[in-house]
Formats: sequence, C-alpha cells, structure tokens
Amino acid sequence: MARAFPLPTHGESITRGADGKLNVPDQPIIPFIEGDGTGPDIWRASVRVFDAAVAKAYGGKKKISWHEVYAGEKAKRQFDNWLPEETVEDFKNYLVGIKGPLTTPVGKGIRSLNVALRQLLDLYVCLRPVRWFTGVPSPVRGPEKVNMVIFRENTEDIYAGIEYLAGTPESQKLLDFIAKEFPKDFKKIRFGSAAASNDWAKQIGEGDAGVEVGLGIKPVSRLGTERLVRSAIAYALEQKRKSVTIVHKGNIMKFTEGAFRDWGYAIAASGFRDQVVTQRESWILGNKEKNPNLSALENAKEVEPGFDMAPPEMQAELVAEVEAALKLWETHGGGKWKSKLMIKDSIADITLQQVLTRPEEFDVIATLNLNGDYLSDALAAQVGGIGIAPGGNINYVSGHAIFEATHGTAPKYANLDQVNPGSVILSGEMMLRHLGWNEAADLIIKGMDGAIGAKTVTYDFARMMDGAKKVKCSEFADAIISHM
Repeated sequence: MARAFPLPTHGESITRGADGKLNVPDQPIIPFIEGDGTGPDIWRASVRVFDAAVAKAYGGKKKISWHEVYAGEKAKRQFDNWLPEETVEDFKNYLVGIKGPLTTPVGKGIRSLNVALRQLLDLYVCLRPVRWFTGVPSPVRGPEKVNMVIFRENTEDIYAGIEYLAGTPESQKLLDFIAKEFPKDFKKIRFGSAAASNDWAKQIGEGDAGVEVGLGIKPVSRLGTERLVRSAIAYALEQKRKSVTIVHKGNIMKFTEGAFRDWGYAIAASGFRDQVVTQRESWILGNKEKNPNLSALENAKEVEPGFDMAPPEMQAELVAEVEAALKLWETHGGGKWKSKLMIKDSIADITLQQVLTRPEEFDVIATLNLNGDYLSDALAAQVGGIGIAPGGNINYVSGHAIFEATHGTAPKYANLDQVNPGSVILSGEMMLRHLGWNEAADLIIKGMDGAIGAKTVTYDFARMMDGAKKVKCSEFADAIISHM
C-alpha cells in the first residue's frame, strides 16, 4: 500500500546504542509537524533559528535533514485523516521529532492528537523547563529566582481517560457495581442513588431528578511512578541539580497520589542510595551531628514535633525511621549528605503557593499528570507566559522524543506573522540538547537573551515593555539569529 506522504531522501536515521544512548549522525533526519492555526508562521521562523544555530556552531559540518510529517487540520485536508499511520511510524523510526500546536478534533474519536501521540509512543515524561529571560515582562517581583524543570507523568492519572458520561448505561453499571461490591464507598457518592437525588430535588422544589453522575477512574501504578521518578533523579544528577521534589496530593488521595509519593521515595533509595538523601534523613543526620549522644527516641521527637501525641505504633515507626537513617552514617554522616541530591515532597496546593513565594527552593519537580499541567502553566505565567514555554515528551528507555509548542493554535492570528515563536524555538533548543548538540542549543539561548534584552520582541511582550520595538514573528527570528 502506498504511503500517504514520501519518505525523506536525504540524511541518516538517529539510532539507539546498546548502552541506551542516542547515536546522532551529522545529518540526522528529524520529523516535524508544522502545526495548525499559527503553526506555519511559527515553524517558518523557528526552523530558520535552528538551522542558523547549527550552521554557526559546527561550521557546516552538521545539518538537520527536516522531514515533514502530518497531523491535525493539514493532515485532514490532504489525507482525510487527523493522524495518519505514517506520521506515527516515522516518529517511531527516526526517534526524535518536533511539532507545532495542533487542533483537537471536534466530536467523538481522538480526544487529543497530542495525547494520542504521547500514548502511541509511550512518551511517559512531559519535560517542562521553566526559566526567565532578562527583560521578559512578569507579574511577579522576582522572576529571576524561577529556574525549575518539571517531570510530568504523561500516561496515567486522570489523563488516562477512563471516564463515563453521566446518565449513560456505562455510568449506571459502574454505580451499581460500587453499590453492590463496595457499599461503604458508595455512600461517598452523594447523589449516586435515585433516592438521594430525588430527596434533594424535592427540597429545592423540583420533581424526580434521576441519577446523573459522571464517573472517572484515576490509575496510578508503581511502574509508571518508578520510571518517571527514576528519570527525574537521573536528570538531576546528570545536570548537577540540587533537589528533586515529589509533588502530590497524597494527604487526600492516599492510595493514588500518596502511593506516587511513597513509590517515588522507594525508587530513590533503591536505585540511587549513595547519591541521594531524603529531606527527613538530612534532619536526622543533622541532629546526630549536632549532638552525637542523641538517642534514636530523642532524635525522633526532634524530627516529629507531634511525637508524644502519636499512637504507640506510629511512635515505633518514627524511631525505626531514625534508626534506618543512622545506618547511612558511613556514606552520608559527618556532613556528607550535604553534597547529595536532596529528595523531598510537597503537597500540590502548597506547591502552587510556594513556587510564587519561595521559588528558589524548587529545582527539579516530579509529579503526576494533572498536577503537572497546573504547575507548568502557572510557572510559565511567572516567566513570560505560555507563548514562550517549551516542552518535550520523552521515553528515556526507548529513546523516542517529541518536542512541542505548549500553547494552542490561536487560529485568529493565523497567517498574520504576529505571534511569538518562542515556545517552539525553545522546544527546539531542548531537542538540540537532547541530541547532544549543546553548542547549537547554547547559541539559541544566547540569541533569545540578546533579542529580548534589546527589547526587540513580538506584540505580546512589546505591549508590556517600555521602549520596546514590536516586530513580526519572522523578524523576531531574525533578531535571535543576529544575537547569536
């Protein structure tokens, strides 16, 4: 059967070696999707920046062989298919690619083309670095303190998409199952029965209400958690970062988000024991360093202020935790723990507050899908908005990665050459660094710093900067290239 679109005629494939590392030729084939709406404008600007950075960094010895693949509106128009099989196959075969923003099809079928690509390629890490460029307008007083990398789990949690529409036979079947098999839990579904719904309806002067309850199942697995947190820790160690914070809502969802926290700590201890220290271990070791004669019981009381009011079994657990931490003395004691990667955790809602008030305390963040969605967009707002926020979706085991714009298609600005191409440009910078082409990536950062520092910016920044020179999307790319 003929392909919907041709294979590339130039360049070589990126491969993955036996050691798991990418083998990147001097002319790698990189699939790209230009995107919908403003996507073509952004892509035309971005690809010139990528090519200029590579040419300047390597003097023509290296060059990307761009291979267009299709998804979204352009694919639908040309091939009557929102996501052709050839697109997925080419991303699989060439390992690393990049894409612009895509429209989500209206109606039933694929809920999101972005989610579909992540799931089909099992891109379990959504990597979202967040940093501020000098001069970028920000709603906070100290945006320069924001320098974080978010590892957002990409394949589980609510985004796994196990939902049932209210009032459907599927929803009722699940309600009936819970009522029969788990009657105590069924009571938590406030209007899950006709009696409860009708009783409330009568109180507000309505007739019988019937049962209309939308239901969702939130899967969080040990293996899914381990591969995400393992990737975050490995990245933090490689990049010489100071800490990894496991962000969760485990105080409420104890067996999903709470398990994510517990499994995260467990993989840190089993996979990276000599290289990491947990925050609580640092307290315990620090207490012992201050007072060598401190008993395990006394140490536990210092670590846990509510120790005396805790039940006996919890007290025993806390003392056991202290004793386990003190067994690390040879490798972590005597201040050695201060040079280790710190592993800690934070409740999601508190985190959203503290990234505003104490951003310097966060470095690498590992979190579940929905929390990561909230957190990455909130942080993007602190450093210039979603229009300049990059992202990558990566499987560190298979080597597959797709880097992408994190914003929408903004169709009302399509073909006007106005919008900020920063999200795709910085996603390309991430891609080049992923390939090991750090010199080219550094030039993109230098160019971006220079253009923004000179106040040569697109309309979204210009309207918030005094003395700015407003330029088109394509002209912003010119400015970046000139500042390399």
